[in-house]
Amino acid sequence: MTLALRGEKLSRTFSSAAGDVHACVDIDIEVAAGELVVVRGASGAGKTTLLNLLGGLDTPTSGKVWLGDIEATALDEDALAALRRERLGFVFQSFGLIPILSAAENVELPLRIAKTPPAERDARVAEALKLVGLADHAAQRPTELSGGQQQRVGIARAIAARPHVLIADEPTGQLDSRTAATVMDLIGDLVHSQGLAAVVSTHDPLLVQRADRVIELHDGRVTSVTEKSMDASAPVSRTSEAEEPVPEEPHAPRTRAEAREQREGH
Repeated sequence: MTLALRGEKLSRTFSSAAGDVHACVDIDIEVAAGELVVVRGASGAGKTTLLNLLGGLDTPTSGKVWLGDIEATALDEDALAALRRERLGFVFQSFGLIPILSAAENVELPLRIAKTPPAERDARVAEALKLVGLADHAAQRPTELSGGQQQRVGIARAIAARPHVLIADEPTGQLDSRTAATVMDLIGDLVHSQGLAAVVSTHDPLLVQRADRVIELHDGRVTSVTEKSMDASAPVSRTSEAEEPVPEEPHAPRTRAEAREQREGH
């Protein structure tokens, strides 16, 4: 087993006028290449803080983070930024796409920042869009895509640089339950086919069954770790009635293009 990401005794404390807030407390986590780990918990449990620490977007109050054999928490800001570009891909709940750019141009953007040669850049963009099933949508802008398609563009952008680790913070938070399941399946397929290590946060118990391992957080602390399978029929572990799934709602179109697709029966 090749460890791609490791956090040791990670703690993050925020100070406020009302007192200290312990967002993460002594968290240990290891993620291997080809493994999908879901971090689960209610809002305010510390999921986003943990992902920010693992992704080098925030600095722990105490503890260490390694990406492969490199201690990320020991690097200065320039070296850490370079490490993020080379080894990390991020997927955000809000998609984070630039409206005036096409799908291909959005995927290409981090490669331009990394000064990837044009020919290689074009090849990687085409490869990434093909992997997420959007090769035929490369020229479309975000407003011409459905919510699920926009998130797939976000995933393509994250994997175009061929990172070792994928970090996704509530990547299905703005999607209906059926589209969310499709996006989560896509992430799982990419993890296992491309050998990525992935950490995905969610509070949705319908999604945890797609993970290899589930880490439960409560008030910034790990309360349980459960080994899972990619079998969609596997039961979902729950720790409280507050985490019961809500009934699925009918899919509603999010854009004019999606409405048109529904009318045409796609």
